[in-house]
Amino acid sequence: MSTLITRVAVRDIRFPTSRSMDGSDAMNSTSDYSATYVTLHTDSDDGLQGQGLTFTIGRGNDLCVAAVKELAKLFVTGRTLESITSNFGAYWHEIVAGDCQLRWVGPEKGVVHLATAAIINALWDLWAKKEGKPVWKLLADMSPEELVRCVDFTFITDALTPQEAIAMLRRAAPGKAEREQQMLREGYPGYTTAAGWLGYSEEKMRRLAREAVEAGWTHLKQKVGADIEQDMRRAQILREELGWDRKLMMDANQTWDVDEAVSNMRRLAEFDPWWIEEPTSPDDVLGHAAIRQRIHPIGVATGEHAHNRVMFKQFFQAGAMDFCQLDPARLGGLNEVLAVVLMAAKFGVPVCPHGGGVGLCQYSQNIVLFDYIAVSASLEKRVLEYVDHLHENFLEPIVIRRGRYMPPQQPGYSVTMKQSSLEHFEYPNGSEWQDQH
Repeated sequence: MSTLITRVAVRDIRFPTSRSMDGSDAMNSTSDYSATYVTLHTDSDDGLQGQGLTFTIGRGNDLCVAAVKELAKLFVTGRTLESITSNFGAYWHEIVAGDCQLRWVGPEKGVVHLATAAIINALWDLWAKKEGKPVWKLLADMSPEELVRCVDFTFITDALTPQEAIAMLRRAAPGKAEREQQMLREGYPGYTTAAGWLGYSEEKMRRLAREAVEAGWTHLKQKVGADIEQDMRRAQILREELGWDRKLMMDANQTWDVDEAVSNMRRLAEFDPWWIEEPTSPDDVLGHAAIRQRIHPIGVATGEHAHNRVMFKQFFQAGAMDFCQLDPARLGGLNEVLAVVLMAAKFGVPVCPHGGGVGLCQYSQNIVLFDYIAVSASLEKRVLEYVDHLHENFLEPIVIRRGRYMPPQQPGYSVTMKQSSLEHFEYPNGSEWQDQH
């Protein structure tokens, strides 16, 4: 029986994280983690709904809300789930290119693409809930042909064709069941950013790093980029707490020019950083390539602000990244994420998605589980970011055991929020924000 999408509701949800300096870095000092939160209502007798969100950091979230409303009128309301998922790649192309006027205010980037992600991910959530599976399991159970039909290969066939993607997935098929059982037993390796926010005092950073070690974390990330002397001092503190067997990563959040990045990382090299993340402009493919060549063996990680599959194609082709940090809500939803995951596999670049913000870890755990089980079949140099706040607002919060993500079990894409949280944090009329007036 088909499922008709009767209405699309969208809410502006904002959390006042700037008050505690959670999420503070060299570029984003006062972030209020926010979500453009979409609910797809259906004609299903059992009240079946799909939820999706896109992540912003406060002002501008209302622009994403408005963009969702425009896209929903044209491409979602009145459609059946089955008419969408039967050729999901073609539908995805329609929503990003089917209306030239909305496409103009992208194309495939910025506010309109963030809004696209919220809708697309809500459709995946709806599909997975109807199938009774978490999204990672829905993907892992697909045949190569079914999976590839979800991907729009427009503009990327010079890097990866559908036939190549099918062949890669077939090669990875042996051992899928064993890898799935391994993940259910052991979980997926993670790293924590909890201690490394730039706005935290050095005393708080030291305490949180010590707690992270006691909790079993083997990888920790430090924010850098505001002041190199401060960066050196904080790196020394972290090495004192981590020792030298654990991995220390660094994240400059786009603050440096190319030569400046090289100079600063040569100084920070004494602390043995595993990678430097976003060392320069997120759009500078050749700049990243130059930095990577000049600071080797320190790796370059980037991608959380790379806005579409074409950007990632160029990063891969130029040899400009060691770690692919795609963002599940900056890309145009899971369909485009699949395109990037498949290209990364072809180019041999490990996928380590962006997990900061609200809801991104919830999404990304599904992506990495699918990648390991059905695509890469490898955990080498693969680790997923964990940020330890705001998960309590979701119906199925992330489960971490000794620094590893345990696979979500509930059907869907893991971002359904509690009704109480929606009411409390809706902007500007929720009780959290009313209290501030």
